Amino acid sequence: MKSRFKMPQELGVLIVVLLVAVLMGVLSPEFRTASNLQVLLLNGSVVTFLALGQACVLLTGGIDLSVGSNIALTGMIAALAMRSGLSWWVAALLAIVTGIVVGLFNGAVIHYGHMPPFIVTFATFGISASIPKILTQAKSVTVSDPMFAFFGRGSLFGIPMPIIMVVIAAVIIGVVLSNTATGVHVYAVGGNADTARLSGINIARTTIFVYVVSGICAAFAGIITASRLMVGYPTAGSGNEQFYSIASAVVGGVSLFGGVGTILGAFIGSLLIAEVSNGMNVIGVDSYWQPLVIGVIILVGVLFDTNKSRISFGRKKHLEATSALVEEASKVDAEKDNK
Repeated sequence: MKSRFKMPQELGVLIVVLLVAVLMGVLSPEFRTASNLQVLLLNGSVVTFLALGQACVLLTGGIDLSVGSNIALTGMIAALAMRSGLSWWVAALLAIVTGIVVGLFNGAVIHYGHMPPFIVTFATFGISASIPKILTQAKSVTVSDPMFAFFGRGSLFGIPMPIIMVVIAAVIIGVVLSNTATGVHVYAVGGNADTARLSGINIARTTIFVYVVSGICAAFAGIITASRLMVGYPTAGSGNEQFYSIASAVVGGVSLFGGVGTILGAFIGSLLIAEVSNGMNVIGVDSYWQPLVIGVIILVGVLFDTNKSRISFGRKKHLEATSALVEEASKVDAEKDNK
């Protein structure tokens, strides 16, 4: 029996990334330089971190709008910790713990409060944005510990640390989602939460887990931002970072309705967003156009995501895929119990 070749779902966005690179390279020789590629990847590392966490949340059918302000909160916590005399690694650890707390809060309120993720994380966005301003009277905090610069300015074998860190994070999260029972539960909850609950999956634990992952990813983005600038800015991440993270995941094939997508797709999607943003800067496009272009990318991605289940896959196939995920989750749990 011949096995049917299945085209990787990330191939489409990868082709788009390559086509955009060729186009930008033709329009501007500067885009093709190694130094510009390094700038592109460095600037894109923050959005990529956010996209990794956002993809986990979207896979469950949720959304995390708090990631942008979480950059300011975690970066400022690290800066304030070092100003108070704590060492750089303790400051980084406190920033990560802060990200975990934000994720715990989001996941717990969404599940136990029976509230829409959009409302909860939008509220957390405001809370996380205000706390750094309250603590510092909206003033920036300079970081003096040179060791902290390692996160944003350091390199290993010539590769900048932010790029190494985000690749490691992508591999870890990707392995968890594709090779563990927890990952199967995430897809199952996003595919059909009611069916997943009836099959014995712990919805609360899965929901809180993805928001904690998103909080940790945002914390690393905050650490990198503060480390690169060696300053904790209370307004860091107040731009379009959270929307760029959503756009990265969606154009990478992660469904806004949950249950479909991969971390690799979100990673490649973030490269596309960084590439478009960098390319427009290099060829001299006015910065006012960038949100418009990113907005169009989001619109096209959502339009495709909304209609592909009706046109390409069909509702029946989607439900079949969901049932298969739940069945697989049940098998994994059964094997785990037997052990």
